[in-house]
Order: sequence, then C-alpha cells, then structure tokens
Amino acid sequence: MKLPNPCPTITMILLLSLAGFSSQAQQPPDEQLLKKAKAIHERVITLDTHVDIPGANYDPGESSKAKCTIPKMEKGGLKGVFLAVYVDQSPQLNEEGYKRAYDQAMAKFNAVHRVAETLYPDRCAIATTPDEVERIAKTGKRVFMIGIENGYPIGTDLSLIRKYYDLGARYITLSHSGHNQICDSSGPAQPMHNGLSPFGRQVVAEMNRLGIMIDVSHISEKSFFDVIKESKAPIIASHSGCAALTASNRNLRMPS
Repeated sequence: MKLPNPCPTITMILLLSLAGFSSQAQQPPDEQLLKKAKAIHERVITLDTHVDIPGANYDPGESSKAKCTIPKMEKGGLKGVFLAVYVDQSPQLNEEGYKRAYDQAMAKFNAVHRVAETLYPDRCAIATTPDEVERIAKTGKRVFMIGIENGYPIGTDLSLIRKYYDLGARYITLSHSGHNQICDSSGPAQPMHNGLSPFGRQVVAEMNRLGIMIDVSHISEKSFFDVIKESKAPIIASHSGCAALTASNRNLRMPS
C-alpha cells in the first residue's frame, strides 16, 4: 500500500527549549507556556525520524542502555520512531560487498520484527501506513516504523527494493558517508558519479512507484539536486540540519 502524498495525518513536532534566554541572564521558564507545550505534546503524534539500533541483538526494554528505549519513550511521551536499518559503506561495489550489506540489513529487519512481534507486542507495533500509525498510537503502544540508512544493500537488484518495502521500509537514505552504486555521498571530496548514477535514477523511480520516501541525508549536493529533478514525490532529510548553523558536510546549504 502506498503512502499518501503528501501525508497529512502524521504530525511531527519539534519542541524546542522553552526556558527563555536574554542577553542579560537566563530567565525562569514560563509555566503557562510549559503547560501549553505539554498539552500539545500529549495531543499530537510525536515522531523521531531516525533512531539507530545496534544490530541483531536489539532489545529496547528495561535493561537497555540505549538513548531511545521503550521505557524512555513511554516516560517522555514519544509516540513513534523510525528505526534505522543502517549498513556501513564498503568501498567494494561488487557482489561480495552487496551480499555482506544485504546480510547486515536483514539482521536488523529481523531484529525490529522480533522486538515488535515477539518481545514486546503489548508495548509496541510496526506501522507501514499513516492510518496504522494513528491506530497504533491510539492504543497507547509505541509506533515503530523502519527506514534504511544507506542504499548499499540494494546492490544492483531493483527487486530488493520491493523486498525491503514488504519488510516495512518506508524510507531509504540513498547513501551514507561513502559513495555507493546509487549516488555520490557528501563525505568524499571527489565524486564518483557526479550525482545520481544511471542505476540511482532507476532506484528513485522504483521508490516512487512503491511509495518509499527518498531520504537525502548524507548525499552530495549534486546528488540532492538530481533527486529533486528525478523524484515525482516529496523527499525528506531524516537527520540533516542547516549548514549555516553547523558546517557538517551532511547538513543542507544553499546551492553553490
């Protein structure tokens, strides 16, 4: 089932610090403003669009020391997260490298499904559509969604995009800190494809067809603008900031 375009039913909110600052001194928080912020926080579906998981042994229960766990989500009122099926980038763009990446990705997919379906089915569930997000959130369970960080495990097989979609992936970050077969990364100074590769254009088209969001975090500036031209649907930047504020190569900037 395709995600609606755009998706109006999921509300994402970023609550900034409400403790006022002045040039003279830090001011005490405005209690009425805090009360209003908490009421909004409780009413909307709050999401974190990128949460890393450790691997096959992922367990976000009480014993976990991770930054994002089910108990912390429950305590803080965070209703949903995109869990990242992250695969590191190998310089080898060959069948051996693609197989290793595929195995890494499948281990993390399996881990997420095990957590939601076996370990804590009474506390969380996997959503693949906006309607499912709303339905699960209303039950009080935490909503788990899945994104793939790095398109490297697609290899050169477009049919794998459908497989990952069927496993629950609803966004794919096209690259990570190194160039891959899909596009240039924002990491290395020298490009490999000068933006999207010909195969990368096919990947964009297939993601559009299936209803998988294209995530441009980590990709190069030229890759970004190639995606803008190629994609028939809105794109996302799941974990990028503003380069004018922090000069990270992953952050977004005005075209040079």
